[in-house]
Amino acid sequence: MSTENLPQSPEQPPRKPRVAVVFGGRSSEHGISVVTAGAVLAAIDRTKYDVLPIGITTDGRWALTADEPERMAITDRRTPSVEQLADSVEGAVVLSVDPANREVVYSEPGSVPKALGEVDVVFPVLHGPYGEDGTLQGLLELSGVPYVGSGVLASAVGQDKDYMKRVFTSFGLKVGPYVVIRPREWERDASAARKKIVDFAGEHGWPLFVKPARAGSSIGITKVDDLSGLDEAIAEARRHDPKFLVEAALTGREIECGVLEFEDGPRASVPAEIPPPSAHAYYDFEAKYIDSTPGLVPAPLTDEETAEVRRLAVEAFEAASCEGLVRADFFLTEDGEFVINEINTLPGFTPISMYPQMWQASGISYPELVDRLVQAALNRPTGLR
Repeated sequence: MSTENLPQSPEQPPRKPRVAVVFGGRSSEHGISVVTAGAVLAAIDRTKYDVLPIGITTDGRWALTADEPERMAITDRRTPSVEQLADSVEGAVVLSVDPANREVVYSEPGSVPKALGEVDVVFPVLHGPYGEDGTLQGLLELSGVPYVGSGVLASAVGQDKDYMKRVFTSFGLKVGPYVVIRPREWERDASAARKKIVDFAGEHGWPLFVKPARAGSSIGITKVDDLSGLDEAIAEARRHDPKFLVEAALTGREIECGVLEFEDGPRASVPAEIPPPSAHAYYDFEAKYIDSTPGLVPAPLTDEETAEVRRLAVEAFEAASCEGLVRADFFLTEDGEFVINEINTLPGFTPISMYPQMWQASGISYPELVDRLVQAALNRPTGLR
């Protein structure tokens, strides 16, 4: 029997890739992560992707949130939270750890769990521990879900300033003088650990910068001008991380450079310079996010300096086995040498953040940057690579 004249079933349009934007988290950078998520949600191409916003509360619950980027902005100098955006105070989102099943399920006490559909790629915009440090990346590897950004090892190295500096040194990149105090060292003999810092100051001079080893956004950092401020600075750093480090102050210009992975490998953006903020002792959290101290994009460097910092940024990206994106931060010292300060594997990503600004100046708009990162993640397998 011929089927030529029978009614034909309409072809189903192909399903758009579903992107889960995961944000918030348990670190002290929770609020900035929410702000970043708002920017990504506003920029992502809805004609090309389905989007599922998933917030992680400060106590670690995965929550379904409204897709309302306008509610994710800094208001009255306060950052937003997932708790303010969550659809329910008890409902939880669960991602399967079965690589054959990428379905996301939402459940509330006393209700039948509801399937939210499969996720094709995760765009994590978590900053700090429990998100940027390889923990979330490990979960996504177990789940077989592709994700934006670096893998487990590079994320962990990029989060821990101690091991980051060790990796850079082993690859021949120059870092500034520093000393690390580990948790057991402090707990075993705080006086001896403190003397180690004082001896370091005697060798390198004041001021010093006391930092949590595994935090970002300049949270928990204190500039210490003399011995009288040391104990308070240590307490502040340890409030965010029991492991902390002390760095000698470097005299020079702060230069940043973005790295983005293209089909033919990583490339560096035009660099930016962070001028000393007039209302702050250094480029701290409030200068970055509350007062939005503007950077100079592109940085006023010579052609030779620009080429050198771009080369070093890509070298740092490769040294730590990074993927997707990185912001590399340097000091240009008075003798013309670039010293690497750190990398961020999930850098600040609001439209006013330096990473998107540097790529904007390099010819890639914010929406295009988001799209490139999602496409790169979709094309990259999970697992060993």
